[in-house]
Amino acid sequence: MEYREVVIDTDKIKEFFHSELIKRGLVPGDEELDEIADITFDYLIDIGIIDEEEE
Repeated sequence: MEYREVVIDTDKIKEFFHSELIKRGLVPGDEELDEIADITFDYLIDIGIIDEEEE
């Protein structure tokens, strides 16, 4: 199995969800977007898509 280095940027996740939610007629606040980004990051770790590395 080949491994690739992937960098997950929670700010990019936040921007993506903001855009997608706006398209669907929802207007999330900054706090909600922060939580969504964190939950998404945790989900990717939980299912083994990414490993969290300490800097």
